Amino acid sequence: MTLSKTEQRLNRILGLVPWVLANPYPKVDEVIERFGYSGRKELAKDLNVLMVCGVPGYFPDDLTFAQIKDDEVVLDLADYLSRPLKLTPSEALGLLSAALAVAGTSEGNEALDRAIGKLTNSLMPDAEPPVAAELPREPECLSTLRQAAGEGQVLEITYVSTNINRTTIRDIEPISVHVSIGNWYLHAFCRRANDHRTFRVDRIRSVRVTDQKFQTPSEPPDFRFKGYTPSADAIYARLALGRKARWLTEYYPVDVLEDTGEELIVRIAMSDARIGARLLLRLGNQARLVKGEEVREETIRLQQAILSRYKQ
Repeated sequence: MTLSKTEQRLNRILGLVPWVLANPYPKVDEVIERFGYSGRKELAKDLNVLMVCGVPGYFPDDLTFAQIKDDEVVLDLADYLSRPLKLTPSEALGLLSAALAVAGTSEGNEALDRAIGKLTNSLMPDAEPPVAAELPREPECLSTLRQAAGEGQVLEITYVSTNINRTTIRDIEPISVHVSIGNWYLHAFCRRANDHRTFRVDRIRSVRVTDQKFQTPSEPPDFRFKGYTPSADAIYARLALGRKARWLTEYYPVDVLEDTGEELIVRIAMSDARIGARLLLRLGNQARLVKGEEVREETIRLQQAILSRYKQ
């Protein structure tokens, strides 16, 4: 599994903190070499993130103190991260319930089963069964979707996009199904969109197994850790970002298309054109819309609405 840049950064920070606490005031060069930083600037960025992290209350003495001082890394007020977290009974029960819910879907695995066993024995060693997690009833077509994903069978589906009130017929290459917040979802490569899409299974009106086959990926795309996965009716726009707007790539699902030095050209997916319009207004002269008529129209509408308020 390939981790995203954000996940890699988080893992590095989580490794950095307890090590620095166990080895107070280490030399900057030693930290850079041990954790694979490109230089002082990249290390300083992670330390700046820690400066706004802390425990509830979030007063100055609740926040972590982290900085480079002279030639040393200084870390203070982070003792709660110096050893593994000890869960309260209610936290452990919540974690167990979530794990059981995942284990009841196609996302479960042996490592998760072992963790469930350890949590169960720790929380309620004498109870049988200790807790159950009920998932929404599986749709009738779910077995067909799973079988087609496993056998590399192309499907023809009739899909209803509720937010734009449109029904389409699509040929898809199914990859996996999972349940989230009470709904079943299908991840697939959509030949109509020529891209990966996420479909809500309850919006699939019909499924037909075709006689076409596709090559199942050896390492399927990992959808689980993304904050947003484009749905079948997602809206796309192409933006040109200035130097001060490049932070966008760390917080939004974008594909970098070109880097001219002065501008970074990205393709961004969104569920609503208003998201793109608000971004453009927020970024000001650090971003311009290259392509995306729906976002362009929504940006003009939002600009006019703001101006009318000023006039009032």
